[in-house]
Amino acid sequence: MSIFQALIFALIQGLTELFPVSSVAHGVLTPFLLRWNLDPAFLKEHFLPFMVMLHLGTAVALLLFFRDDWLNIARHLLRGKEKKTLLLIVVGTIPAGLAGLLFEKQLRHLFSNVTSAAIFLICNAALLYWGERIRKGGAKELTDLSYTQALLVGVFQSLALVPGFSRSGASIVAGLWMGLKHEAAAKFSMLLATPVIVGAAVLEIPKLARADMTGLFATSLIGGAAAGVAAFASVWALMRWFRKHEVSAMLPFAIYCLLLGLTVLIVSAA
Repeated sequence: MSIFQALIFALIQGLTELFPVSSVAHGVLTPFLLRWNLDPAFLKEHFLPFMVMLHLGTAVALLLFFRDDWLNIARHLLRGKEKKTLLLIVVGTIPAGLAGLLFEKQLRHLFSNVTSAAIFLICNAALLYWGERIRKGGAKELTDLSYTQALLVGVFQSLALVPGFSRSGASIVAGLWMGLKHEAAAKFSMLLATPVIVGAAVLEIPKLARADMTGLFATSLIGGAAAGVAAFASVWALMRWFRKHEVSAMLPFAIYCLLLGLTVLIVSAA
């Protein structure tokens, strides 16, 4: 993979990771739509670690954007709302962590499958639409969640292990189902993302460092930095969007996923 291709990947991943449109599916579809002829060995063995490096850049962006929340949690670790926020994050992180450890090998082949990514993008569109339909006009703030509800949000977040399902989309929909306001659901989704992404990076990035492909680790580092910049802009835009659009905030993303998934299926079948 060239540096130019890595930067294109990074910008797309950074912009789509935090929007509910599945950044991993966009990573799968980008080479297909741009007609890149990538090394099959890279796609089979190193695509997932490369994407994790891009996600690590996203995690840094999230830490910076929500730095006040993380600092408050650190300062008041054992008391008040910050203690409950931390515990909610821990509980919500458990399902994705376990699912990643148990099913990573079984799911790895999906990371180069264009058809399955398109199909699950359409499923993601249905999930986002359902989220708007069942939301309770929520008035809850994050700390109003119970630990059982946080665990359920984490279960939904685990859907993102399948390329096409959006991590943020699934967890935001679950948060809306639990009665959170759009902005609170989005914020919880972003806070949950950080430990999941960092955990995946700890497991996958050493594989990049040991890879035989010339310059792949350095190229991935450049891509991670670019993804971080794009992700910071993305989370800023998303939080503003949910703050201003409490009604049908997910609908445009559902329409986008549906149209993209159908387009890819039509093109791949032609």
